Amino acid sequence: MARSSEYRDRVLAQKTVWAAGAYDALSAKLIEQAGFDAVMTSGFGVSASHLGLPDAELYTMSENLTVVRNVINVVNVPVIADIDTGYGNAINVMRTVREFEAAGVSAVILEDQVAPKRCPICVGGVEVIQKDEAVAKISAAVAARRDPNMLIIARTDVVDEQEAMERGKAYVAAGADVIQPISKCFKSIEGLRAMRQAVGVPLSLQLLGWLEGLSPEEVEEVAGMATFALVPLMTAAEALRENLSVLAKTKTSKDLPRPRTDHNDFIEFIGFKQVEELQLKYLRAS
Repeated sequence: MARSSEYRDRVLAQKTVWAAGAYDALSAKLIEQAGFDAVMTSGFGVSASHLGLPDAELYTMSENLTVVRNVINVVNVPVIADIDTGYGNAINVMRTVREFEAAGVSAVILEDQVAPKRCPICVGGVEVIQKDEAVAKISAAVAARRDPNMLIIARTDVVDEQEAMERGKAYVAAGADVIQPISKCFKSIEGLRAMRQAVGVPLSLQLLGWLEGLSPEEVEEVAGMATFALVPLMTAAEALRENLSVLAKTKTSKDLPRPRTDHNDFIEFIGFKQVEELQLKYLRAS
């Protein structure tokens, strides 16, 4: 699905778009099949899957973009791209926004950490850039955007509630459409309600940590976007770990602890039938 005003209107009207975090094209297809409204490409997941390394902005903009393009090519729901810090200063952000917009994303998430970033759920604390610099980067992202249907989600990694609200207001004034606080900042739904009221736009929530305990109704009180960012990655990692551990010990695939997808179901899901139809149509014998 190309970017549409329907997606933008739904988020901004706070008719919450529910998403899950993809780390590659296969996980994105499974997220769409499950019935989610949208797919978010998780920087944490991309780094783990693509490089086998932590989420420390070790991959490049072009490596992230390759994964995002592959995801967009195989799903028909909106795709939201985590673009980390924008891979540099405000000028770098402009190119990053244009590249991801051209790829077809429906939204980008831009954070205010010092580059290269560190994942806030994995370390004790992170460094953020000065508010003025962060505002300038958001202004540059807005200026670079050509299609107003593409949302710019500004994430702040500060953990002081009042500072998060002040930054959120400044980012909205700079043109951000949606604000995303990190899970470590607020400790209750009351705090998120205060943030939503302060910034005057819907929030984007990545449902991690204590946020996973919120009810769907509480999430929908404040969020235009809600994403189970790491559930797909962690589910796949645990299932693989369990089955491979047993397989390595027993040297037989009988009685593995986790069920496997049926072979025929999988080849149907992954599209062999469609490829075969194309082969029969275009690869005719002479």
